[in-house]
Parts: sequence; structure tokens; C-alpha cells
Amino acid sequence: QVQLVESGGELVQPGGSLRLSCAASGFTTSTYDMSWYRQAPGKERELVAQITNTGHWTMYADSVKGRFTISRDNTKSTVYLQMLSLKPDDTAVYYCNAVQNRVPFKEYWGQGTQVTVSS
Repeated sequence: QVQLVESGGELVQPGGSLRLSCAASGFTTSTYDMSWYRQAPGKERELVAQITNTGHWTMYADSVKGRFTISRDNTKSTVYLQMLSLKPDDTAVYYCNAVQNRVPFKEYWGQGTQVTVSS
């Protein structure tokens, strides 16, 4: 059974930090590009960060550049999102996404983890 399970979300004060994890099972992550998305209340889901299957290339939304770092450990089938200097605008449900970078196209989503930044 294919699963992406996010963890690490919680309530944190502004300026604080969190590390989210996304554990994959049921498929081989080494052929998948992995991403973190987020969705705040009343807003559309947006791409936060992306990492290629080898980990050699990453990209970030402008709003998180310099504060967030995406990484992966294919030996553990896990992707991470290190978040520093958190702001109230970072409050959202964070979702993990996996897309196979070769045919056939396959895509998986996690169930999300809540991050709340508030004093």
C-alpha cells in the first residue's frame, strides 16, 4: 500500500523553527521528485519546495527562500522540510507530494500536517 505520512507539525511561536518529515512506503522514492506544498485557510494550495530524485537540485517559493530547506534520505524513504524564522503567514497545512520522473506518470499525496505560527 502506497503511503506518504507527514509529521512534525505543531504550534510554534513567531521566529521559531520546525522540521517536518514525510515518510514514504509502498514505492521506491529514488525515482520520484518530492515536494512540499501548503494550504492556508481560504487560500489555494501552493508549492513551497521541491527536490529532485537524486537530491541534486532544489527550488523554493520566494516567500520561504533563505528560511526553509528541503532535503531527502532515499535510504530511509524520507523527505524533510527544515523551517526557520517562522512567521504567522507560514501557518497552513503542509502536504508531501511525490511524482515519478519517468513513465508511467505516478503521483501521490500525504494527508497533511498542521503548522501554526502564533504567539
